[in-house]
Amino acid sequence: MKIRRKTVLNIAIMALILSFFVTPLGDYSKVLLNKWFSFSPEVTKEINRGQIKDYNWKLKDANWNFFNFKKSKGRVVFINFWRSWNIPSEAEVESIQKLYDDYKGKIDFYIITNEEREPVEKFMEEHGFTFPVTYSIVGDPMPVDGSKPPRSYLLDKEGRIVISKEGVADWDNDKVKAILDDLIAK
Repeated sequence: MKIRRKTVLNIAIMALILSFFVTPLGDYSKVLLNKWFSFSPEVTKEINRGQIKDYNWKLKDANWNFFNFKKSKGRVVFINFWRSWNIPSEAEVESIQKLYDDYKGKIDFYIITNEEREPVEKFMEEHGFTFPVTYSIVGDPMPVDGSKPPRSYLLDKEGRIVISKEGVADWDNDKVKAILDDLIAK
């Protein structure tokens, strides 16, 4: 029995497609595709900007110590809700790490998850990320919606929401950095 070249090609294409669903190659490819199709987030028009009314928000730091979001009142704040097991979140955090490297100490970063520490610490170590991980307290009220990660916010010093982005975004670009520089200078 002779196998045609077209049959071999069809089998190869089907194997490649299947690999997206059942192998680690598929996860890597999905992360890569999410990165390729992530763009700079849109700035909310001033007239449409919401505002954080209550900074009384309890969180936990990487050492599992409680602290309050009130410490960021009057500062520029970047908030990102993510999960270590979520492919779109994984695609986004590399650009967040680069943004953190450029702006740590200039703005406050809250990279927030509701996971347990062990899988988050493992994820951070495997990828070499150093941004500060913040843990939400499940059931406590939040001043912004973090129910569908990835979800990000950029707040100005008065607590106005300058950027609200649901889904993957590229945070390491000149547009975002220009916005941050402007907000820091005000």
